[in-house]
Order: sequence, then C-alpha cells, then structure tokens
Amino acid sequence: MWGRPASLATVPGRDSSLAGYRAKRDFTKTPEPAGEAEASGEPFQRFVVQRHRARRLHYDLRLEMGGVLASWAVPKGPTLDPRERRAAFHVEDHPVEYLHFEGVIPKGEYGGGDVTVWDEGLWAPAREREPSSPEEAVRQGELHFDVAGHKLRGRFALVRTGVDAGGKERWLLLKKRDRYAVEGWSPEDHPRSVLSGRTNDEVKADPERLWLSSRPVGQAEVYLKRST
Repeated sequence: MWGRPASLATVPGRDSSLAGYRAKRDFTKTPEPAGEAEASGEPFQRFVVQRHRARRLHYDLRLEMGGVLASWAVPKGPTLDPRERRAAFHVEDHPVEYLHFEGVIPKGEYGGGDVTVWDEGLWAPAREREPSSPEEAVRQGELHFDVAGHKLRGRFALVRTGVDAGGKERWLLLKKRDRYAVEGWSPEDHPRSVLSGRTNDEVKADPERLWLSSRPVGQAEVYLKRST
C-alpha cells in the first residue's frame, strides 16, 4: 500500500519513553526485549497486533510512533465490523523490537503467557483529520489512522473516553465504514499468527525463539531451532 519502511536509526535521549515498560519487567527472567527508542522520518510506520494469553486473553495493538510502539490492550480484539465498539486500554509504550515478538513470557513475570503476532503491516495517520503529529493526536485523545495489514485493512479510530479508578486511560477502537468493512467479522475466526502460521497453543507448546535482553538489540534474538 505504501511500500516498505525506511531503515530506522537509534535516537539518543528517547529511551525515557520506555521507562514504564522496563519498570514492570525483570529482563533476567523474561525473554521480552528491553529495547531502545528509534525514529523514522517516513510518513508511514509499522504496526503489530499480538494475541496475548496472560491472565486473560486479549489483543495488543501497537503503533510505531515517536521511536517506540504506542500500545493499547483490546480485550475482544480489533474487528472489521463497523458496528462494533471495542474497549481499549492505553498501556505503556513498548520498544520497536516488540514488533516481531512471538513466544512465551515466563509465568510470574509481568504479562506472563504466550504471545503470537496476530497481524502486522503499515499504518499512517489520516492526515486530513489529525493534529501536527500522531503523538499529539494521542495526547489529545483521538487518533484516526489507516492500516494495511494481513488481516486488518482500511481506516480505524482510537478515541479516549475517560480514566478508570486505577488511572488507566479507557479508549474505544472503532472501524470506519469503507470498502474493507465486514459486518460480523471476528478476530477469533482468524487466530493464526501471520509470522509463523501457528496458534497460541502451538507456540506455547514449542516456542521457536527467545529474547535475551542482556545482549545488544541486534544479537538478542535466539533461535531455538535451526533448519537442516
């Protein structure tokens, strides 16, 4: 739809946006990436949706912006049905290395459970509707954006509706009526990973990759299986 993203360069001084993410994790125990903030000058960015079975099943929507992945937990998952209003909860920014994280977070660690890459692709702000930047749109509480993924296509909107008693921001994820809208479309009818083709059960039973956060980012990915 927009072509491939340009290569990204590490931007010194941007890591503070990941402080909340890192504070919740012990990287000597979890295979998740610690990460560094990155930035791209391109109008399009990458996105990922992960199917995450922790204490409860939910989907994590992550949009690359400002050198990190702005993230929302969506309990029922994104849908192409424009009649549905999906609850979403704004959570801490994640490092861009999380775009391809698929594996098992150890039990007892924050977010412990199995994770698959349910969808991935590119996204871009709907510029005629947005403020000066996606980050500013999120701060103002309303982001309209287009996605080109394997499963998700077309225009979506994230709208902040309030803050719960614990201080967590409540949002709604909405699908706009366009040529990609499909009434009755459910993410649970399309459970397999776009990265490996596997289900969460299959990843949990036989993980293929680990992240060793003690290593430099470029060396953190460890393959447990090698093709012969």
